[in-house]
This record gives sequence, C-alpha cells and structure tokens, in this order.
Amino acid sequence: MTNRTTLPAAALGAASVLLLAGCSGTTPDDAATDDDALQVVASTSVYGQIAEQIGGDAVEVTSIVSSASQDPHAYEASARDQLTIQRADLIIENGGGYDPFVDALIDASGADAPVVTAVEHAHDWPENAGHDDSADDATHEHEHGDHDHVEGFNEHVWYDPHTVEHVAEDIAAALSELRPDDAAMFEENLAAFSEQIAQLEAELAGLAAAHQGEGAFVTEPAPVYLAAAAGLVDLTPPAFSEAVEEGQDVPPATLLEALDVIASGDVAVLLTNAQTAGAETAEAVDAAEDVGVPVVEVTETLPGGATYIEWMQDNIRALATALDA
Repeated sequence: MTNRTTLPAAALGAASVLLLAGCSGTTPDDAATDDDALQVVASTSVYGQIAEQIGGDAVEVTSIVSSASQDPHAYEASARDQLTIQRADLIIENGGGYDPFVDALIDASGADAPVVTAVEHAHDWPENAGHDDSADDATHEHEHGDHDHVEGFNEHVWYDPHTVEHVAEDIAAALSELRPDDAAMFEENLAAFSEQIAQLEAELAGLAAAHQGEGAFVTEPAPVYLAAAAGLVDLTPPAFSEAVEEGQDVPPATLLEALDVIASGDVAVLLTNAQTAGAETAEAVDAAEDVGVPVVEVTETLPGGATYIEWMQDNIRALATALDA
C-alpha cells in the first residue's frame, strides 16, 4: 500500500530524545518487561500472536498495531514505537509496502535485530525462488528498500495459511538462533501450529471441492488469498478494489461496472474489509444484499482475544455458511 503516513526518521529521532528526557524512573511498560524473555516486536497483532504461540514463555511480544480500531493503512509511528523497535531482539513485519513504518523505525533507531518479513514466503512474491531452502539457513538480515509496494502483488499474505506456516517456520528458526537452549520448545510449538494450519487448509480444500469456480466479489484485496484457496474466482473489477485499497474515490464508470457484476447472477459471495469501508463499498454491499448475494465481513487485524488460528477458522466458516446459503 502507498497511502500510509509515517513519522520521518529525523522527527522520530528528535521525538525520542524528548521522550527520554521527559522520563524519570521506570515506566509501566518497562516495569512489566521480563529481562529474561526475548523481546519480539511485530508490526501488527496478527504476527505478534503467531510469535507468542511459537515463542511461548521465552518471548515477550509487542505488537505496534494491536487493535481492530487502528487502521494499518494510516498508522503513524511514534517515538515510543521507535524505542520499542530499538530494544527488540527480533522484528516481524509484513513487508511488500504494507507496513513501511517498520522500516522507517528501524532506520531511525539504528536497530540491528534480525527481521522476519512475511511476504518473502508467499509463492508469488517476485523475489521468492520457492521454499526448498531450510528455514535454519535463513540469515534474517534487514535490508532497507527491499519491501516497497510491488505493483500487481497482493501483500495481504496473512490470509494465506500456507504462507503463514512458512512465516512461523522462519520465526521459530530466528528464535532458535537467538536462544538455542529453547530450540526444542520452539520446534514443538511450531509443530503444533503447523497441525492447526493443516486443519485450516483441509477446511479450505473442502470448500474448493464444493464451490470450485464460483464467483466472488472482493471489495478490497485483503481476503483474496482466502477466497482463492476456497476455489473461488475473483470477479471484482481491478480498478474498484485498487481504489478502495488506496483510499481513493472509485471512478463512476468502474462503480457502474462493479454493480453490474454484482447484479449479474455470477457472484456467489461478496467479501468486504470492515476497516477500509467507504461510500462505494457500502453501495456494493447494498447491491449484493438487494439481489440476495451473501456478504462476509473481514478485518485486517486480529480481533481482541482471538488467536490467528481461531480468527482464520471464523473467517473460513463464515465463508462456508455464505456459500452454502
């Protein structure tokens, strides 16, 4: 995505000096820090929760975007975020232009922690030569500038459980490098997580077997990977979903084309991102409801109290209910 607002590196640096100068003693956040735990910082709670599941008691995780009420598209990094990144033992980002504030924070703070970048594990990431290399061989070196938005690539890779499994493998490998004594625990937690991913993929395969080739209208690209894994064909005019993703007005001709698609009878389900809703999205949802097309609402960030697996299970089952309606 290209419409995110970040605090420039110089401003972040100046703000952090002011923040440090204004602090006396230990802040509540500092007091809660376990000095023995590895400090893991994730761009969003999606990756933060996965890190918690893999790292167990050996990690303390901070997610920069941690609430469904926070819009990752417009997140403004703070001086506190810079300090958090500076103290990290491991950093997890989505990459692909989705969370560029992480790169800005790394550069501003001079952090040298290893970085796990989720998009690098997606099969259609341009730089990805496949998953033949062992995760143990990963260097996790951060290179600023490699994670810009790539035209035509859907960066919402957390909606692809297969990609997420590889991300979890990378997290386990990075944690094992940092804390070899706990490597067996990380591998055990990874194995349990992988079993849960397999269950998600089995549910998606079941949907694909029953609904292969049916049409989907997706107002914004976030759930496209999930729809594809369920065997659905994305019928959305690209200009519509791109405009919604970028926070721009949908051109009138494109909106008319989208409404025609929804009314055509070819759309089995409409998926919409609750965190990027706008007037044109609402019009598409209304049009779907008018012709009896079921609507499934998704989010970009983890609902409070849910694990990644529970969240994906809820999304898959909501999709199944809609398709079977």
